[in-house]
Amino acid sequence: MSHRVSRRDRRWWAALVAVVLGSFAVLLWMGQQIDTSKPPIPARVVADGTELFTGDDIVHGQQVWQSLGGQEIGSVWGHGAYVAPDWTADWLHREATTLLDGWTREEGGTTYDRTTTERQGALKARLKQELRTNTYDPRTGTVELSAARAHAFTLNATYYTAMFAGGHEHYAIPRGTLTDAAAARDLTAFFWWTSWAASTNAPGSDVTYTQNWPHEPLIDNVPPPDNVLWSILSFVLLLGGIAGMVFYHSSQDAEDTEHPEQVPTKDPLLGYRPTPSQRATLKYFFVVGLLFVLQIACGIIGAHYGVEGGSLFGIPIDRVLPYAVVRTWHTQLGIFWIARECQNNGGWGFGLTR
Repeated sequence: MSHRVSRRDRRWWAALVAVVLGSFAVLLWMGQQIDTSKPPIPARVVADGTELFTGDDIVHGQQVWQSLGGQEIGSVWGHGAYVAPDWTADWLHREATTLLDGWTREEGGTTYDRTTTERQGALKARLKQELRTNTYDPRTGTVELSAARAHAFTLNATYYTAMFAGGHEHYAIPRGTLTDAAAARDLTAFFWWTSWAASTNAPGSDVTYTQNWPHEPLIDNVPPPDNVLWSILSFVLLLGGIAGMVFYHSSQDAEDTEHPEQVPTKDPLLGYRPTPSQRATLKYFFVVGLLFVLQIACGIIGAHYGVEGGSLFGIPIDRVLPYAVVRTWHTQLGIFWIARECQNNGGWGFGLTR
């Protein structure tokens, strides 16, 4: 029996090694694919020969975004908190509707929503051609925009600059979040770049750099067929793997029952006396408990931001604890108490001390 168990253990170790190596092989391959197909940061963005902003402005805008606790105030490409919008999706939709309304007015109408179905179809096709055509020149690092898109950028930049300066209660953005006009413009350049990558077809492809994400029906940003296929295949493979593991486990020999474990006649923990080293860990449990309670408090305040905006039962909490701070500490405190617990347990070994 011992020989049989040892052989079974070796099979489990072999399976674990195969899964780990296979997983990392896929991760490395996907990382290489992402690196080669990532959207470029243009050196210059111009319209009618006039430079709107540069690649350095985009990079600095990302740094401004990060300095604000950006991923706690909305999200970019779906990464972040959702009390505020996803700025990629928000910018893309605002730019699209600005172009559609502008073209409608040029034809003598009022807004895109109020024009005829036939005109809406024609304007939507024009919009898709405008946004999805890749005008990036890799030789010069330049993206060329039309005058209409340059105008849409100016309108969007004005809107976001006013929002981050004046605040937006329902988005948990306090007043005075960003008052530097130059930094605000660079921030909008970064937002534009994320939207450009999400709406412009990658070279030699009919999908965008972000695989048509976020969803925007005005330019037919929908999941491509291969995304749907692989999503279904991954689900089927997961169920198949679980079924195979259950079948394999059930097909093995039963555990040795010749020497069953002796069941104690009384609870072995009754009358248990902890060792000095175990008593010494008590202070760590108090620290872990305190950190855990603080994390819960930050989670409650953060969740309340989504209900009442910048107030907590009428108290202007955003002036004391902005949402970005609350969200950041809610995450960090979890890391702290988990790390403290690991330290207390000597690396997951309960009851051990260093």
